[in-house]
Amino acid sequence: MRKEHDFLGELELQDDMYYGVQTLRALENFHITGKHLDHDFIVSLAMVKKACAMANMKTGRLDATIGKAIVEAANDVIQGKLADQFPVDPIQGGAGTSINMNMNEVLTNRALEILGHPKGSYDIISPNNHLNMAQSTNDAFPTAIKVCAILKSVPLIAALQRLVDELEKKAEEYKEVLKMGRTHLQDAVPITLGQEMGAYASGIYRGIRRINSALEGAHIINMGATAVGTGLNAEPSYIEDVAYELTQVVGVPFYTADNLIDATNNTDVFADISSGVKVTALVLIKMANDFRLMASGPRCGIGELKLPARQPGSSIMPGKVNPVIAEVLNQVCYQCIGNDLTITLGVENGQFELNVMEPVIAYNLFNNMCYLKNAVNTFVDKLLIDLEVDRDRCAYWLEQSVGIVTALLPHVGYENASALAKEAYQSGRAIREIILEKGLLTEEEMNHILSPAEMTRPGIAGADILKHKGN
Repeated sequence: MRKEHDFLGELELQDDMYYGVQTLRALENFHITGKHLDHDFIVSLAMVKKACAMANMKTGRLDATIGKAIVEAANDVIQGKLADQFPVDPIQGGAGTSINMNMNEVLTNRALEILGHPKGSYDIISPNNHLNMAQSTNDAFPTAIKVCAILKSVPLIAALQRLVDELEKKAEEYKEVLKMGRTHLQDAVPITLGQEMGAYASGIYRGIRRINSALEGAHIINMGATAVGTGLNAEPSYIEDVAYELTQVVGVPFYTADNLIDATNNTDVFADISSGVKVTALVLIKMANDFRLMASGPRCGIGELKLPARQPGSSIMPGKVNPVIAEVLNQVCYQCIGNDLTITLGVENGQFELNVMEPVIAYNLFNNMCYLKNAVNTFVDKLLIDLEVDRDRCAYWLEQSVGIVTALLPHVGYENASALAKEAYQSGRAIREIILEKGLLTEEEMNHILSPAEMTRPGIAGADILKHKGN
């Protein structure tokens, strides 16, 4: 065991622990989620500390021997070592101070170990004097959130792009599958299943662009702002260098904010990113619901799509299969929307020179990016790749629908079309059958007008073949 103290007093720790007294106080105070810090965030904060040590060595304030040991310790954490030494709850009071000090203490004690000194020898390397040099929780912590958001965006965007790519494959595969389009949950006019799949792909690709656009703000950091944005205790040259060093460490560009006070007390960038994720989730919900409806039945519903059977759907009804993959995507999207509200409330609740709600903002933002990535990959792997279409069912509903009468308007007139629709509804007969019976169009003319190529593109369906009639 070893003893450590802060200005509140002295506590005893196990000697094999790399964290110190301030981490121990956080463990005593915050029993909230029962979870540990996000791994990517631990890595991100270690990257920030590494960049700070490198910049402080450049200014000459940080001894090179100590600085190199800190950099080596940070590299250990970046590589995934010492992961069990970050036990603090991700939701906590103090604007992230306990998380910042957890990292400072772990890196300090690992650096001491590298130099051959016992843990807790803070007269040699100090968590506050050396690890926190020219820093505050108020610049290091939000910068680490931005780094982490950028890191987490890579697999999220990759998952969304996979979904776009697979939908575009389905768009090509189903480009000749004519089916009934629907508005207000009622029959509308024909559309191809390929066109529907292409529309889903377009909406999700727009989500990718929206998220990437929001992430641009994450490259603007407030390192060197220290406590309130005035740069107290930070060398001007350090402020110039630290963004450059972070760029080198992370591998993506970072820039110092023009107004460090603004960048310290406002967290709207996180609301931007969260909003991009949330709005993308809304598009995903729409798509998942459409899949569920098109697959409904399958015998007593629409039944146009055949979703892969992944598990039995009921504990009491034999043979029932549910659209569980579309359902889980929906539920994850609902969770993202709820988390976005938490982020919104956190962002708006900053006071004066600091937003102390950053821990809950970070926790929910990271969860959203992780959850959505997992759910989208699940949708692609477990549903979309093996999706099948019931072409006969699509053709059946198309023939049964009165909606195709809209394509006949230029050829038979609105009054005739309305009468045809009314008769079809009342008799239950198909529009095609009634038109042929009345001699309004020939079989050849009907087939041409109601072909996929004619009914699903701009222009008057069948206009070329009907020119001789003067229509």
